Amino acid sequence: MRIDENEGVSASSKHLVFAYYVTGHGFGHATRVVEVVRHLIAAGHDVHVVTGAPDFVFTSEIQSPRIFIRKVLLDCGAVQADALTVDRLASLEKYVETAVVPRAAILETEVEWLHSVKADFVVSDVVPVACRAAADAGIRSVCVTNFSWDFIYAEYVMAAGYHHRSIVWQIAEDYSHCEFLIRLPGYCPMPAFRDVIDVPLVVRRLHKSRKEVRKELGIAEDVNVVILNFGGQPSGWNLKEESLPTGWLCLVCGASETQELPPNFVKLAKDAYTPDIIAASDCMLGKIGYGTVSEALSFKVPFVFVRRDYFNEEPFLRNMLEFYQCGVEMIRRDLLMGQWKPYLERAVSLKPCYEGGINGGEIAAHILQETAIGRHCASDKLSGARRLRDAIILGYQLQRVPGRDIAIPEWYSRAENELGQSAGSSPTVQANENNSLVESCTDDFDILQGDVQGLSDTWTFLKSLAKLDAVHDSENSME
Repeated sequence: MRIDENEGVSASSKHLVFAYYVTGHGFGHATRVVEVVRHLIAAGHDVHVVTGAPDFVFTSEIQSPRIFIRKVLLDCGAVQADALTVDRLASLEKYVETAVVPRAAILETEVEWLHSVKADFVVSDVVPVACRAAADAGIRSVCVTNFSWDFIYAEYVMAAGYHHRSIVWQIAEDYSHCEFLIRLPGYCPMPAFRDVIDVPLVVRRLHKSRKEVRKELGIAEDVNVVILNFGGQPSGWNLKEESLPTGWLCLVCGASETQELPPNFVKLAKDAYTPDIIAASDCMLGKIGYGTVSEALSFKVPFVFVRRDYFNEEPFLRNMLEFYQCGVEMIRRDLLMGQWKPYLERAVSLKPCYEGGINGGEIAAHILQETAIGRHCASDKLSGARRLRDAIILGYQLQRVPGRDIAIPEWYSRAENELGQSAGSSPTVQANENNSLVESCTDDFDILQGDVQGLSDTWTFLKSLAKLDAVHDSENSME
């Protein structure tokens, strides 16, 4: 695909140089970065992408002399024990090895490199140290993401021991150096960021129609197709012909060259353009991530998903999938045993109803351009309330019983709806319930500024803090 110089973000009179840092966790971040970078380059700017992802992820989409790929890995994301399970302790240890031990050298190297390429602006999705390096270099920075690593790692620290907690503090401190966050739908709590701007889904555009894709693959229009998309097919999985309903076909992403498949399973080429394949399918089977969820919603393709253990981004994306009638959960045992039929048949009966924007890449690029040339894009009008909401959800997440899914309060989802990202109705809050909570908490806390806006969860959280303080006082009196 060639960049059309006249599309998307309007060209700026000032030529800018962006340094765009991409996290080392999976391909999903790299593929959404492509969409933002594509619009920045179309507007006439240079973009240096710092990534551990293969070059083809970028160069197959953007064929321009203004994109520069620098292969450097400055974080590690989550280390997976298998396709569906995160190894929490290994993730923390790997992050220490990758970003904590060599931190001084990383900062020195990045500051020198940013100056060498004459970077005007730094963007991060969502590499923590990039924000600190930009600050040290005297360059402004912005993050673009739906989650941050301090939120993801917080639970790992609870499981691995408090001696790892400095990792989360350092990550949050690094993020605090950026000016604001461009926040994507399906977001997690991110209290480290001073301010946010919400944008629609960032989704790669389609190159070919459903009819064209099926014709190239030799698949008739009346054949039901499921795409198996786990970001790389584990060789240990035993795919069975009888897993699919009669007449169905399964397109497999990331299958090894030596793996033998049943006759109703088809290997896709390693460089197959996944958005086109998803849009040409009747449903998708895979694990939840920003890329798979955003493409399922955008193309209205039902998504049969299997939960991952210990990846806290997932409940928020799942909440969005289910809200738009686009998700069916499959239990892991049925995935591994090949009991897929009822889930696939349920999926094709769904009527996905997402009608929101899918031009987040263009909008994010415009915000980055305007901010880089000095125009004020962010507003701190609601930042205090937003950070309090995020901190409360983070607190609940850390208090929950290990192994239990995080429960997302309706009012947190409502906050996204009010920003125009969803079409859901706001739940009403019963005043009499709140009054009893208010009365029980006023003895423990004085609200000096602001308003809790009738949110019972806020009062419950404050009450739990009061109990912790009472326990602390009790322990001190016994010494």
